[in-house]
Amino acid sequence: MNNQAAAIIIAAALLCSSGQSQAQSQAQSQAQSPGNGVSNFFGNIFSGQKSGPTAQAAPNPEGGPPPWSGEDGASGHPLMTAAAIRQAAANFQNCVASMWPDAARRNITQQNFERFTAGLEPDLRIMDLMDSQPEFTKAIWDYLDILVNDNRLAKGREILAKYKPQFDEVEKASGVDRYAIASIWGIESNYSTQMGDRNVVNSTATLACIGRRQAYFKDEFLTALEILNRGDLRPEQMRGSWAGAFGPTQFMPTAFKRYAVDGDGDGRRDVVDNAADLIASTANNLRKDGWQTGRSWGYEVVLPEGFNFMLADKSKAMTIAQWQSQGLKRADGKPFPDSTEKAYLLAPAGMQGPGFLMLQNFRVIMKYNPAEAYALAIGHFADRLRGGPAFVQPWPRQERVLSRAERLELQQLLAQRGYYRGTPDGQFGGHTREALRNFQASIGAPADGFASSDVLERLRGR
Repeated sequence: MNNQAAAIIIAAALLCSSGQSQAQSQAQSQAQSPGNGVSNFFGNIFSGQKSGPTAQAAPNPEGGPPPWSGEDGASGHPLMTAAAIRQAAANFQNCVASMWPDAARRNITQQNFERFTAGLEPDLRIMDLMDSQPEFTKAIWDYLDILVNDNRLAKGREILAKYKPQFDEVEKASGVDRYAIASIWGIESNYSTQMGDRNVVNSTATLACIGRRQAYFKDEFLTALEILNRGDLRPEQMRGSWAGAFGPTQFMPTAFKRYAVDGDGDGRRDVVDNAADLIASTANNLRKDGWQTGRSWGYEVVLPEGFNFMLADKSKAMTIAQWQSQGLKRADGKPFPDSTEKAYLLAPAGMQGPGFLMLQNFRVIMKYNPAEAYALAIGHFADRLRGGPAFVQPWPRQERVLSRAERLELQQLLAQRGYYRGTPDGQFGGHTREALRNFQASIGAPADGFASSDVLERLRGR
């Protein structure tokens, strides 16, 4: 999303994802290009040039977060080497001070600039988090099990009942489904219980001055100061992910600036502690991204035997009627409400698992977080909150999930054979599935694009 830089970091390594959870997902997709949120900053910066802090990580107090590893980042980017990080950290206070003219152009007062940047120190642990590359991925079914569970559903129903007047008003005004909003709230922060504990100003200042996405995070840092300068939020409310996402639905500062609204007319846009503002702002985000009122995100479908999985591609959208002509049916046996709607087919587990026809609202959710598994979890959780059933078809839980090293190897082998044209990164998205389908077709195997251990062995020539 736009508010994409924090959320459920496991989404980053998902089988069919390209990023993490919303807040973190945007920030990381921007930062790495890739969960729930997580994100601390200095002295008087108007007294001239300062030598700044040393390049070492702060000591790790007992019970505190781990310090920076002191190692080069896994991305290999020249600004992520240990030497570059140390050099930038030593200049941190000067870097922040240099952003005062930009802050002034945004109508931030000097008094507030000094106030909100006082005591900032570089949080170098963020460098490890920014370049983290999980060794193992999670299967999409495990991811869904974690996010869509009975406890979260029970809490979601409590939230829907507790704030029914606010949901009623927002749904009527925006046309955005209350269950989608409640789903994002639940999956991004487990209903405000896991929002992250890093100082957003400190985190974005660190990233604005150190590392490989400084221009992107400079905007986030200055926007965070704008939020505080305007008085929408208090400094203590702006705590969140290492990437700067905050609040129950994990807004990045720039996403807050674009989408946050005053839901109860009190003059503030408090997306952290004010349910009316939180619900209205999240709805406004979805609405502005193209939400279609009264429409589903998609449908679980049964694929016919011998189905051509080359059609399971985001770029190959067809009308529901056209999909029906290919033999697809809803898994619950119900008719499709509108055969003229356009959808694309997602088959995250290939021929061994369920298929899904994805509509416009699914694409909107993916703007919130560009991971297909995340968007599928949001849509499914919303349906369950509405009273709908679990998915009908089973997942291939017997399949072993490939390690990151194996995923890299698979992409490299596909590239060697001319099927994969991207840069191998161990993250499986549409390009990897397309390459897999083409390889499978070339050897006469079902071309479903599912990265099983068996297909890896076939690539190895065994």
